[in-house]
Amino acid sequence: MQIIGPDELIFGVDNLEASRDFLADYGLTDIGGDTFEALDGTAITLRARDDESLPPPLPTASMLRRTVWGVKDQATLDAIEAELSKDRSVTRTEDGVLLTKDDCDFEIAFQLTRRRALSLPAEMINSPGAEPGREMNEIGANEYAEARPRTLSHIVYFVPDMDKMANFYIDRLNFVITDKFTNTGPFLRPQANHDHHVLFMIQTPPYMQGLEHLAFHMQGPTELMLAGSRMVKKGYESFWGPGRHKFGSNWFWYFNSPLGTHVEYDADMDLHDGDWIHREGPMGPEQAQMFLFENVEKWAPGGPPPGKGAKPE
Repeated sequence: MQIIGPDELIFGVDNLEASRDFLADYGLTDIGGDTFEALDGTAITLRARDDESLPPPLPTASMLRRTVWGVKDQATLDAIEAELSKDRSVTRTEDGVLLTKDDCDFEIAFQLTRRRALSLPAEMINSPGAEPGREMNEIGANEYAEARPRTLSHIVYFVPDMDKMANFYIDRLNFVITDKFTNTGPFLRPQANHDHHVLFMIQTPPYMQGLEHLAFHMQGPTELMLAGSRMVKKGYESFWGPGRHKFGSNWFWYFNSPLGTHVEYDADMDLHDGDWIHREGPMGPEQAQMFLFENVEKWAPGGPPPGKGAKPE
């Protein structure tokens, strides 16, 4: 099945104004209708928690209402509908979007992808012994760079039954395991995406079920650091980072948000194909990160401003 990755996440939030401000400050573009886009069109859509157009919430504090997956073609949509209709209700909207639930009752949808093809420069570096990455006299440390999210990278769920959830995406939708934390959860990618992961899940008690974090890809580590430091200066609370993960190799910087979840910048993720053999290790700081720059807020002159961005419960 030619599933690409998450196209859109739909939230029912307690504070629309704070959520709008957060997504705009994070670097997404408000295109109207409370939808905020990355450069390729992948998006976050906001609604008030009591909006009647939303699907029912999970029986927890999670504000995520639906994950919309983008697919390459109509044949994939038809194949998903045929497969999932075997044991659950699947409805097709007037504009062709499939609506259903996964095996842990998360609301999910599938649509012809909204992603626009990007043709943008990569981050360039100068490395001794190699051809220069930048032109002569071109400055790499540009503090005025725009630093906008390019595409919705991945999502992480808290789930009450990791095996049941993973098997749904692997057996029914043909996702592939790239790496795995023992007794915690696997990193998964769909067939039409070579990113190390677009979906990860963590085994938790049922009362914690929901979205643990979401992430957007940046151009590279420099843009990640620029965007993260700007969030700190605007008063948002850094949750974890900046640093670099071991599994996936992606740079990371997470922030608390009024969406009831952590929102991450990431950059420089590993790519894998069918020749990759997945690794497995215990969940813990040593496995989750290669290194971490701690207390980064204290580096700014005068220290950090008062934090904002609600901590997820």
